[in-house]
Amino acid sequence: MGGGGRLTGSLPGGLRVHRVPGKPLRREEDGRYALHLWLQQDGRFDGDLALRMSPAEAELLHAQLCFALADAPVTTRPADTPHCRRVGGSRPEPVSRP
Repeated sequence: MGGGGRLTGSLPGGLRVHRVPGKPLRREEDGRYALHLWLQQDGRFDGDLALRMSPAEAELLHAQLCFALADAPVTTRPADTPHCRRVGGSRPEPVSRP
């Protein structure tokens, strides 16, 4: 993760990927979800791209984010579905960090 709350990733050759601020995740006409990203090379923005996910992939990512935000081990076992993803479940309590 990069500064300023943006999703970033380093790639070889001075490439970086950033989440596009102000462009929310959206559902496309084919039912897949698109997370919009910027490609940056050597400090210069080179273009836009989208990470496209099926509903199952988006659901898995959401569950993993719930675990990560709660500082809990990330798991994908159905019995360990986080509270925020359970049907009729409540939001998890905020985690206090030292």
